[in-house]
Amino acid sequence: MRAWKRKGRGDSVRIVTTLDTHESELIDSLVRSMIELMNERSDSAPRDELADITGIVTGHSSPPADATLGRLLPDFHRPDQDATMMGDDISADLNGALRSMYEPGIIAAKVGAGQTVLDTLPPGGGPVTLSEQQAQAWLTAINDVRLALGAMLGIDENTPEEFPPDHPNAAHLDVYHWLTVVQELLVVALMGK
Repeated sequence: MRAWKRKGRGDSVRIVTTLDTHESELIDSLVRSMIELMNERSDSAPRDELADITGIVTGHSSPPADATLGRLLPDFHRPDQDATMMGDDISADLNGALRSMYEPGIIAAKVGAGQTVLDTLPPGGGPVTLSEQQAQAWLTAINDVRLALGAMLGIDENTPEEFPPDHPNAAHLDVYHWLTVVQELLVVALMGK
């Protein structure tokens, strides 16, 4: 992948790069997997009769059991944030209520960003030309994919920069680092630097 570049001014600003075939295919596969994960979560939400009547969509009130989804859809409030003000039960109730209300919108935004990537991704590689709004969607989707991959790999401050070549997750860690570079270069281009 070449660096992202900012071209034009005002409303005609475009963020451009060129992707190799394997880069385009990899992004396509990763984003589709993330969208599928989000859709499965959305589709498994309990149905609410009041929501059917009012049209107000509600989601799960409990956090995802899966670590990857948990990273993409974290709790809104951590018990340690206000340990002196609230007990664990109140915190769980608060998280459940907030999750039920806001998770459908968060999922829709993540799926929408992913779909923007798929809609603007050149099949088989080639030039990518994005408006600033599309570039923001790319940032969202690439970040979500990185978070999901990082959760799957258990990446933390003790994770080495690279695994030995025969390690089962060596290629996945390389992809994680590559996505980090893609994201960083896109941020730089959006900032106009």
